[in-house]
Amino acid sequence: MKHTLYRKFLLAYILFGFLSFLTIALFTSSVTLNHLTAQKANDLYKEANLVSSQYANSYYNNEMELSTVHSHLKVLDTYMSAQIWIISPQGDIIANSREKLDTSHPVHIEGFNPTAATQSFYRTGNFYGMFEEDTLSVIYPITSGLTVKGYLALHTPMTVITQSRDKILNISYISLCVIFLLSTIIVLVFTSMVYFPLRKITAATNEYALGNFKYQLSIHKDDEIGQLANSLNFMASELDASEEYQKRFISNISHDFRSPLTSMKGYLEAMLDGTIPTEMQEKYLNIVLTETARLTKLTQSMLQLNNLTSKELMLEKTNFDINKVIKDTAASFGGSCMKKNLSIELILTGQSMLVYADISKIQQVLYNLIDNAIKFSKDNSTITVETTEKSEKVFISVKDTGIGIPKQSINQIWDRFYKIDTSRGKDKKGTGLGLSIVKEIIQVHNENINVVSTEGVGTEFIFTLGKAKDGA
Repeated sequence: MKHTLYRKFLLAYILFGFLSFLTIALFTSSVTLNHLTAQKANDLYKEANLVSSQYANSYYNNEMELSTVHSHLKVLDTYMSAQIWIISPQGDIIANSREKLDTSHPVHIEGFNPTAATQSFYRTGNFYGMFEEDTLSVIYPITSGLTVKGYLALHTPMTVITQSRDKILNISYISLCVIFLLSTIIVLVFTSMVYFPLRKITAATNEYALGNFKYQLSIHKDDEIGQLANSLNFMASELDASEEYQKRFISNISHDFRSPLTSMKGYLEAMLDGTIPTEMQEKYLNIVLTETARLTKLTQSMLQLNNLTSKELMLEKTNFDINKVIKDTAASFGGSCMKKNLSIELILTGQSMLVYADISKIQQVLYNLIDNAIKFSKDNSTITVETTEKSEKVFISVKDTGIGIPKQSINQIWDRFYKIDTSRGKDKKGTGLGLSIVKEIIQVHNENINVVSTEGVGTEFIFTLGKAKDGA
């Protein structure tokens, strides 16, 4: 049997109740009995003082007959519910409120110790074997002048005190039972607000461990458990999306590798079996070489992207002129622009614009963005590259007037191997990794990149870089 948190909580709750009852039964019972005994002894001692001063002293001072004193003791016995004895210093009971007066044959108390009687004014027990049950006995010395003439002893059964104690304990037991029952509300609240949600969370984590990321955790709360449930649901949705992304990734990479490999294999087999004549083999060998270059580029892009996302990339940041980098990068696309009769317009702020970044990585970002703009621009159109500054940031914009990006594809263009369906057939050389690399480079720089696009009008990519630092 599993020792679950809930079972441990219940065991602790039951143990708490048991220890509470045990405490009352042992500790509280003993303390209460001692308190009631001392209180009763104090009351009897006060009464003994009055009895001694009014009656016992009168007897020893020959002011009152013993028989008269005995009669008064009987009345006081009824009133106080306590036996009253007059004891001589030798231990003889001269008068007993519950026995007939017999001066000729007084009862002797064996072992009576007057010295012990003076050390403590009360004691419990059978009083030197004079009682069969436990009794509270209070001893009060009877003095005349400076001489102890005898002792006044008041006795009351301990059962009277234990009954009073039991009544108090019963109240304590009842109060504890009420508190214990009321505290079950805490158990019910814990069960409802913590245990049941935890069971659902445990069930959900088991499902996630088995790979079922579509499992939805139905906990609707605004507390920490609700936040945990929402976090788990979000995690599951992200893992599910990641799993779908991995499947799509494998499918895309398989497509991008299989297509050129199939083409290359077909051409090579055709040349080997003579289907393609010798005089035409150079043409198809160039096609094979082109596909080989594309596969090499794809492999290099994947390795580069892996280095970026694994955060193993060490940036070599320096201060450099972003305007000059833009001019040099744009100039490298002269041949591509001539084929489509495109022009690249540069709107650069100032003669120079110094930024602090990794120059080689930013060159790659600009290259990929301009290459993308050329790829999807209409013939005889213009691509605009612009720099502006605001606060401590430099904004770089690459804008084309091409086919634009559909709204449903805006958030997907950063995914690896993603290609807009309308361009898949046109973009034979693309790897689908360019924009993924761009975003990863910008993020490694702790900067931002955004895209604004209208289908059929054009697309604009805007990214930021930090201004140059003194001494860098």
